[in-house]
Amino acid sequence: MIRINLLPHREERRRQRRKQFYVLSGMMVALGALIGVLVHTIYAGYIGEQEARNAFLKSEIAKLDEQIAEIRRLREQIDALLARKQVIESLQGTRAQTVHLFNEIAQAMPEGVYLKSAKQNGQRVVLVGYAQSNARVSHLMRNVDASPFLEQPSLVEVKSATVNNRRVSEFTLGMSIEQPKQNEAAPQKK
Repeated sequence: MIRINLLPHREERRRQRRKQFYVLSGMMVALGALIGVLVHTIYAGYIGEQEARNAFLKSEIAKLDEQIAEIRRLREQIDALLARKQVIESLQGTRAQTVHLFNEIAQAMPEGVYLKSAKQNGQRVVLVGYAQSNARVSHLMRNVDASPFLEQPSLVEVKSATVNNRRVSEFTLGMSIEQPKQNEAAPQKK
């Protein structure tokens, strides 16, 4: 019988398979590395884009914060100006009040009553004076009550006093200034 030695052929085939295995393994490793690098590059691009967007948003937010601070500062200035305007309007509205008050007091003053002092604290006025009798003080109170500008006359005190060797009544009278109503003030302007 003839013997054929297939060992070198098998050995050759094993070497080819081993070589093919190493080549395929190397290609797989290279392909895996290529895929890894590709995925890393894609994710790095996404991350870079997102960081660029975040930086843009941060810069825009900083600009908006500056604008908001400017708006707040302007609103504070507006509020301060409005407060000043209201003070000026209230002063303009009451600038003739003193003249009107003295006019009303002069009209309400009966004969025989003399004022020593007049003091105003806000809307409250206190008159101190002399009268020839208590009836004249009462007449003054009725005149004040009838005045459209003055209201709530209240007698604080009446006492006897002597002025220039004459016996008189010294009185202290309190009253309030009535603010004109808006609908009454409008026809007066016309």
